[in-house]
Amino acid sequence: MIKRRGAAILKGAVHGPAMTYGLITACCLLFVIGPVSGLNTEYGTGDAILSAQSDYFTRWGVIPKELTAGRPHTLLTPLTALFVHGSWLHLLGNMLFLYVFGAMAEEGMGRLEFALFYLAAGYLALLGYAAAHADSDQTLVGASGAISAVLGAFLRLFPRARVTSIFPFLLFLPLRFPAWMVLVFWFALQWLAIRSAPPGPGVAYLAHLIGFGLGFLYAWARFRGADRVKRRKPVKPAGPAATEGESQP
Repeated sequence: MIKRRGAAILKGAVHGPAMTYGLITACCLLFVIGPVSGLNTEYGTGDAILSAQSDYFTRWGVIPKELTAGRPHTLLTPLTALFVHGSWLHLLGNMLFLYVFGAMAEEGMGRLEFALFYLAAGYLALLGYAAAHADSDQTLVGASGAISAVLGAFLRLFPRARVTSIFPFLLFLPLRFPAWMVLVFWFALQWLAIRSAPPGPGVAYLAHLIGFGLGFLYAWARFRGADRVKRRKPVKPAGPAATEGESQP
């Protein structure tokens, strides 16, 4: 949760981060009408819906072995995969992180630049993961690479912003920390996880690290002429959650 101040709450609700809200809406809408949510009865039940889910991931997700082989129909999958999620928890975790950190990042960059940055960084994060796992036929889906890039950019743009975080090992007490402390801790967790993660389907931690690095480097290069981006107006707060990228079997 990022603290907001002043009387601009109503104004912020009207003139808020349109791209951030648009990305969240698109991801949620596509998930709800797709076969993974379980809400669309057109996909049937039992084996029928499992088959539909498998086809859905294969069609829109990244399959590293096919992408690195240079097959033309796979070149757009690092983009389409950004709008596909493997479960309700996967979707909600990603969207909560995008909601918390995306608003201020969009404010600092501007709407169009933020949208292009989000899509480009997400594409490159998934492409980097595919290059590192070129022999894998596991399907990769999720916006985690792009959202990790937003976190990296946020660290460069707003390192002193106060973030309210909830950690299980601290008995779930809501505590406020500088953004740089929370995001460096998050990065360290991803680094440790990638070293201990078993092979096979699971969380694509490498895509997180690539995205985070790309986001930080872009913001550093883009805004290196300024000390830090100044906040022009407050943004809505929200609680933190884990962001995950899932490789679907």
